[in-house]
Amino acid sequence: MTGPPIAVVNACTREGQGGSPTAVVIDDATLTDDDRQATARRTGTSHTAFVDTSTAGIPTVRFFTSAGELTNCGHGTIAAQAVLLHRSGATEHHGRQRTAGRTFATTAIRRRDGVEVWFEQGIITLADHTDTTGGGIIAALGLQQADIATGLRVASPGTPRLLVPVRDHLTLLSMQPDFDRLATECRRLGYLGCFTYALSPTVETAAETASARMFAPSIGVTEDIANANSVGCLAAHLLETSGNGDIEVHQGDTFGRPSLISASARHTDSGIVVRLGGIVDLGSPNVSG
Repeated sequence: MTGPPIAVVNACTREGQGGSPTAVVIDDATLTDDDRQATARRTGTSHTAFVDTSTAGIPTVRFFTSAGELTNCGHGTIAAQAVLLHRSGATEHHGRQRTAGRTFATTAIRRRDGVEVWFEQGIITLADHTDTTGGGIIAALGLQQADIATGLRVASPGTPRLLVPVRDHLTLLSMQPDFDRLATECRRLGYLGCFTYALSPTVETAAETASARMFAPSIGVTEDIANANSVGCLAAHLLETSGNGDIEVHQGDTFGRPSLISASARHTDSGIVVRLGGIVDLGSPNVSG
């Protein structure tokens, strides 16, 4: 299939390394959704962002994995905004993006180590996890109840996922989920996936720090190198439970691709809202037709 060029960039790098390879397509109006899904399959990346720049000065961005379309994608948004800044030739841009019927603010600034992008994630809803059938999802993650640090929470920036706090970093790194079983459990419960995390020991910094892994086999992504929307969900949870909604989260270490996502949550009259940020390494973007 011939189509528009595809740029593959590394989203949410950490200290100039790693990041999640993410495909960005400046969309061709002739593409169908079947074409977009086929493009997502052949990019070899977990997520592909399709950017329509023809919509009244506000780009519309849609996201696909090999399994189909997603409502939104945090690190895909970060990648798309970095590519748009690169295409413009500017050093800084403050704009907006439209995704899934919501329009939100974005900022992209060219830095020495890449393009720094921030965007308004929107309202996060939180609820306790109440699975009356037992610990099926915990077992599917390869965990036991003793591995869980505190209560499980369901968080949604539009699509619900389960926040799973584990007792320490070693437990996090040693997890070996049963992906077929986990996909079944997530579909049964209506979850996008499971965001497992271990908070770092308290240090004298303004922001919390944590390590995390995101498993979403029900949408065709067994494990994400970076999952910005889930980091925002964790920031909202921490704001509600501890009063500190600023956090930096490390992911990707099990792949040898370190990633870093920053989030800041705050209370508003409408609920808890979050701002997310990360660095994109454009390098010489890998572009194919």
